[in-house]
Amino acid sequence: MGTYRHFLSLKALSNKVRDTVCSCGSQNKYKRMDAKLEKKMVEVKKSARGNVSFKSIDSIILRFPQFRKGLKNIKSVFQHYDEDSNGTIDREELKKCLEEFQLHLKEEEIEDLFHSCDIDGSEGIQFNEFIVLLCLIYLLMVPSSSSETISKMGSPELKATFDAIVEVFLFLDKNGDGKLKKKDMIKALNESSPWEKSPAHITRSRFNEMDWDRNGTVTFREFLFALISWVGIEADEETNDME
Repeated sequence: MGTYRHFLSLKALSNKVRDTVCSCGSQNKYKRMDAKLEKKMVEVKKSARGNVSFKSIDSIILRFPQFRKGLKNIKSVFQHYDEDSNGTIDREELKKCLEEFQLHLKEEEIEDLFHSCDIDGSEGIQFNEFIVLLCLIYLLMVPSSSSETISKMGSPELKATFDAIVEVFLFLDKNGDGKLKKKDMIKALNESSPWEKSPAHITRSRFNEMDWDRNGTVTFREFLFALISWVGIEADEETNDME
């Protein structure tokens, strides 16, 4: 049971963000991006052929400090493209970012990317949202051979961090359909301690922290936002802002 306590302190934060997502109107703006991510996760799962380094929830939690370190290294990239230093990246700043990444996207693709990451509907990409944006770019828009683009996205460890995060999702996605369901979470939680089944309310809470639109499934994008909260990126940012 000690393992699950690591998540409990983040419940209020996850609920706050989920409520914001649910209040932002129609979820249709996310559908195209989530469909692309679902297809990508199915492809990655098939290519992995069961070769995932994570074997339990415990092994994932032990990697949280490394995830946090790798993701925090993106801060300098975010500050570089936040030209007016207002704490968010607007559309024009995003377009310049994509140009420097040598990604020539259509206007519709840029809008999909922007709206998929502007989770609070503020019309600006904040740091935690920028992390998600870079991960989506890495997964969907950067050729695997383009080491120059990947290096521009942050530290040398960033690719390894994103790859490890994808592996966490693959571990949780038990049937390989590119999205998570509650039964996937139940199986993952119980695999770490098969002799001690996780109480139903704990499993439900963990799943609800990811299922922000409360439709019964968790997309990779929703999972990313939840994981960023779990590893403590948002909490660190709030602490730094107060100093």
